[in-house]
Amino acid sequence: MTRFRVSAVIALIAGLLLAYFVWSTETNPDSVYRFRLGLDLAGGTELVYKADMSQTPAGERSDALSALQGVIERRVNLFGVAEPLVQTEQASALSGTTEDRLIVDLPGVTDINAAVAALGETPTLEFRLATNMPIGTSTQTVFLPTGLDGRYLSSATLGFGSGATAGLASPEVILNFNSEGAKLFEKITSENVGQTLAIFLDGQPISTPTIKEAIPGGQATISGRFTAPEARDLVRNLNFGALPVPIQLENSSAVGPTLGAAAIAAGVTAGVIGFIIVALFMIAWYRLPGVIAALALAEYLAFMLAVIKVIPVTLTASGIAGLIISVGMAVDANVLIFERTKEELRGGKTPREAVHIGFSRAWPAIRDGHLTMIISGVILFWLGTSIVQGFALVFVLGVLASFISAVSLSRVFLLAIVPEEGEGAWKFLLSSGFHKN
Repeated sequence: MTRFRVSAVIALIAGLLLAYFVWSTETNPDSVYRFRLGLDLAGGTELVYKADMSQTPAGERSDALSALQGVIERRVNLFGVAEPLVQTEQASALSGTTEDRLIVDLPGVTDINAAVAALGETPTLEFRLATNMPIGTSTQTVFLPTGLDGRYLSSATLGFGSGATAGLASPEVILNFNSEGAKLFEKITSENVGQTLAIFLDGQPISTPTIKEAIPGGQATISGRFTAPEARDLVRNLNFGALPVPIQLENSSAVGPTLGAAAIAAGVTAGVIGFIIVALFMIAWYRLPGVIAALALAEYLAFMLAVIKVIPVTLTASGIAGLIISVGMAVDANVLIFERTKEELRGGKTPREAVHIGFSRAWPAIRDGHLTMIISGVILFWLGTSIVQGFALVFVLGVLASFISAVSLSRVFLLAIVPEEGEGAWKFLLSSGFHKN
């Protein structure tokens, strides 16, 4: 019994420390462990962009969309928007085809115009080869895509023509490609010596140099007719991220902070009321084991809230719902254990023996029930939209944590206080419902 009492004291201290961590980090406005709130709770703006994949080969669209997501994330972060969320999805269009979309959530930004301005228009950079194609009785110059575009760009710098001073020379923009882009650039230049390799920005040619020789090393120069401020702006925008594919704003919506605060208040109220009702029922029906279950449940909530803060998990209204439902799973496990224990007590077992056997016999049902819930949550997270994913993530974490509260904490607390013999008051405390044993 001493071992269980020591473990129970350690568990209680750990629970108090977790509760203090949750409270102290939330009341400190400068803490990095404050709850990260999603758009529906914090208020803000959601922008939905359509990605134009018409010029991107089918086999490269997934990579292009991932690159687009990374570029937009970097650009939003550079503008200092708090906790942005950038996601991609495929949606069905009215024409029956699918569209690649980019969803940008900007918590705290409720002015849609300001949000669009903050995201800005990042340039679409691409290299095209000039070729002459007969059209009717005439020949026209057409620029064909080479596959080399902004996704391969690692950096851009401002330079000036060699052998000239900064005050006299025309500014130029020097592009540095990543390793994959360097190989592609060298291949294009080595195979097309003497041809024009035009540099297009946002669909417009800004420089049309002629390839004189193969260019290794992954560096290209844009020497268009720039003024110094224009070149600096171009370098800045390219470093923010040249888009691998064009995007177009399809729709936008704003969630006011008042609605977000109301959603938080409603979620917290529902959670508190639900916890109190569940705790009172457990205590009224299962008596001492019910008190133990309520205590383990409180520690479970402290642990879950701490985990949400530390990971961190972006908390949404659906996530709060997942947390509340996971509380029910934790209580369900306790009900199975206590009912098994009650059966053993009625069979004549001593209290401590009944607790040991009750836990061991309830374990298979608890294990299987939690496993099926975890599988369901993983499938929801894998296949669901962002709203469903928020629910599924918190729910799976909650189900995993309920193993600790129901199986470990409840067992430790019970065995720390339950005597070998259960006569007198103990007989009443360990019984349930309207029965004495």
